[in-house]
Amino acid sequence: MSLLKEPDLGTPARPGPATVSVEVDGLPVSVPEGTSVMRAAARSGIEIPKLCATDSLEAFGSCRLCLVEVDGRRGTPASCTTPVADGMKVRTQTPRLEKLRQGVMELYISDHPLDCLTCSANGDCELQDMSGVVGLRQVRYGYEGENHLDITKDTSNPYFDFDPSKCIVCSRCVRACGEVQGTFALTIEGRGFESTVSPSAGELFMDSECVSCGACVQACPTATLQEKSVVDLGMPTRSVLTTCAYCGVGCSFKAELRGDELVRMVPYKDGGANEGHSCVKGRFAFGYAGHPDRVLRPMIRERITDEWREVEWETAIGHVAQRMRDIQARHGTGAIGGITSSRCTNEEVYVVQKMVRAAFGNNNVDTCARVCHSPTGYGLKQTFGTSAGTQDFRSVAEADVIVVIGANPTDGHPVFASRMKRRLREGAKLVVVDPRRIDLVRSPHVEAEHHLQLQPGTNVAVINAMAHVVVTEGLVDQSFVDDRCADFEDWREFIARPENSPEAVEPVTGVPAGELRAAARLYAGGGNAAIYYGLGVTEHSQGSTMVMGMANLAMATGNIGRDGVGVNPLRGQNNVQGSCDMGSFPHELSGYRHVSDDAVREVFETLWQRPIVPDPGLRIPNMFDAAVDGTFRGLFVQGEDIAQSDPNTKHVTAALEAMELVVVQDLFRNETAEYAHVFLPGTSFLEKDGTFTNAERRINRVRPVMAARTGLHEWQIVCEIARAMGYTMSYAHPREIMDEIASVTPTFSGVSFEKLDKLGSVQWPCDSSAPEGTPVMHVDAFVRGKGRFVPTPFVPTSERSTRRFPLILTTGRILSQYNVGAQTRRTRNVVWHPEDVLEIHPHDAEVRGIADGDEVSLSSRVGETRLRAVLADRMPVGVVYTTFHHPVTGANVVTTENSDWATNCPEYKVTAVQVGLSRAGAGPEAEWDAESAVSLVDR
Repeated sequence: MSLLKEPDLGTPARPGPATVSVEVDGLPVSVPEGTSVMRAAARSGIEIPKLCATDSLEAFGSCRLCLVEVDGRRGTPASCTTPVADGMKVRTQTPRLEKLRQGVMELYISDHPLDCLTCSANGDCELQDMSGVVGLRQVRYGYEGENHLDITKDTSNPYFDFDPSKCIVCSRCVRACGEVQGTFALTIEGRGFESTVSPSAGELFMDSECVSCGACVQACPTATLQEKSVVDLGMPTRSVLTTCAYCGVGCSFKAELRGDELVRMVPYKDGGANEGHSCVKGRFAFGYAGHPDRVLRPMIRERITDEWREVEWETAIGHVAQRMRDIQARHGTGAIGGITSSRCTNEEVYVVQKMVRAAFGNNNVDTCARVCHSPTGYGLKQTFGTSAGTQDFRSVAEADVIVVIGANPTDGHPVFASRMKRRLREGAKLVVVDPRRIDLVRSPHVEAEHHLQLQPGTNVAVINAMAHVVVTEGLVDQSFVDDRCADFEDWREFIARPENSPEAVEPVTGVPAGELRAAARLYAGGGNAAIYYGLGVTEHSQGSTMVMGMANLAMATGNIGRDGVGVNPLRGQNNVQGSCDMGSFPHELSGYRHVSDDAVREVFETLWQRPIVPDPGLRIPNMFDAAVDGTFRGLFVQGEDIAQSDPNTKHVTAALEAMELVVVQDLFRNETAEYAHVFLPGTSFLEKDGTFTNAERRINRVRPVMAARTGLHEWQIVCEIARAMGYTMSYAHPREIMDEIASVTPTFSGVSFEKLDKLGSVQWPCDSSAPEGTPVMHVDAFVRGKGRFVPTPFVPTSERSTRRFPLILTTGRILSQYNVGAQTRRTRNVVWHPEDVLEIHPHDAEVRGIADGDEVSLSSRVGETRLRAVLADRMPVGVVYTTFHHPVTGANVVTTENSDWATNCPEYKVTAVQVGLSRAGAGPEAEWDAESAVSLVDR
């Protein structure tokens, strides 16, 4: 399509029916109460000139360009700040208004560079547009005297420039940083003519608190804040609507191109998940798709010590099929398997699991969700009856109490965090359950009511204690429980036991009983209460137990089935939900139906014309163990770097080394590829055609911005491998794969590309009873009929600190990096995070003689690595923290094979470690690490 410019109605919409009737320039229009005159005019087809107003921000009324006349009223009020009144008659075009607007515009232009023809915003500048709209033909004041034309440009940010000489001080950037993003990093400094936009306290953007979300750039009506890519490449000329490939928020973007060159990614206002907002990754960190490290031709080698040899697709595909068949002939049908990726589309994932079940002839397929949110699938299915979160993101706007457990939304899910912070600024109460003092605990205009700073590994004890308070203090919503739930009495007897009281668990959890009781009372009695959680819940030995514990608490208090409540996983990768939905687990076909169910299997067998094994296949950890034992010999890995992301990487690499054939399909030669025999180049999200499903079950279209640089799409490669192994999988287009998914998956039965193109997105279940999807689940009844209470006894992890390993390591991610960093390390995001660091409390550092910036050794019972220490009082004493974004650190060398009892999800969040001074100061090796990370971008 040509360049998509979304309409801007000037001020935000107001809820409610259109009960107020007004007349604008003789045209009648009805709008909801509270609507501005400017928006009402826009609704009637009349655009009033404006500069400081935009419909993503509340009206400000500073530019004085949107003046109107209202019959019966004196003066010329600003239309953006004037609400409509029934019967109001407004005039927007009169000689008086024309003169006033031209006068205002003259003042703006008299202090603005006259470089329109060479300005990077030429053609996309609202100041330029408005000059034409108001009919400005002269500037009587000249350009002599005091002005701002020589102010120095700030080019410190890697993605955008700040040129104050072009600033009209409309304050849109300042308001966007506060209202939309919630960071409040920008301000207006000075008064009158001296007023200027200032990052923090007069600092450069890079030195300020700016998080580079791009909201200010998006809001700027001139070239004051401009993407460097636009400066370098020029204004884009066409748009493609698609979906971000980073976190589980699944933001919609306009990919804007000039010819075939991608110029910028602009958040789409009609995107259901993000509604026009973005973060630094989705907005700016797309350059990896064109990075010279991309592998574009298939490669094979006999042994992992051999050099890679580029081959044609036909050769590579035939090689994979022949070697897989040969392994099965010698070692049995179950000697091979596959791993699907949460970074790939639903259609790409579906064909991989189909290849494994129909062409390989076994159920040895698993997904990277095994190591993140598999406990979510198990726990929510046991209690609510379906393996998904309950709400859409918009629901948080109705929450009165928000409980964040084991998640750090401002880093991991920043666009949703902005929604959450907006609601908190409006007055909702916040409870944070986390060992670390994450930013949400206290940030501008947000402060948690309670921070339950628990010891790692004690989640279940804390949630049980909260439920104990609810049950023993008469806070149960008995009506909801009686009508909607089952097995309550057994659970109540369990949870009311003294060992679950806050006082009993305080010595274990470290959470003061009084604080915990107050948090429980707030959750149960504070109105609509919603739980949002992340990997700090699931990546534990009791991850599944904790998910069920949260579901129990929500059911007991009636916080299910309406806006503002629910139990909501914040998924790590963009398509974790989708990869699970598509039948990637070894025991489930698409739609979470067990392979042992004869009726379900018959549906697939009839369509696929192949029998399906009724027994579950191997999970990822089982595959590794079997490989080391010599019974599992061949693996197809789709878009995952298991040698960096999975725990106890020594065991992982030992398993990979033991296999006869490892096939890696990815963008780059990652750590896993070091152990591969075949490398099949993959496609970036800019080349894919299909769908992603985000954390709120929203199915979004992913549209190709450019042709596949590898010549083949990933789904085509998988189909060709299956065909070469003797099983025909034939599709002309990804829409046919989705049609097949819909035909065999009840929750997707109403989904098609045509519907998604028409509606934008839908949330499953999408079927005949909900043809446009289901934003909130379990409204009148649970999917399973009645919600089921499940007792959740607390069992301490076996991974405990000892004299040898006295500290507990917990891991996570940061804002600028993503997963193993394969994408973000190949962008300018490395300027914020060039290396993994170890956060350690000053007390723990002092007793070890460690100073801020020292290189330290981090060791556990399974491995050791080195990294730089950062002293951080947000860490509790006895707990250290790091990320796993950089392979040179290899943080998962030290994480253990401990895992969730139900799903084998690794216990990344609890590893007993010791930290010691490697050597004083930052040595040459540490310096090299940071430099090498930056140089990766410049290749």
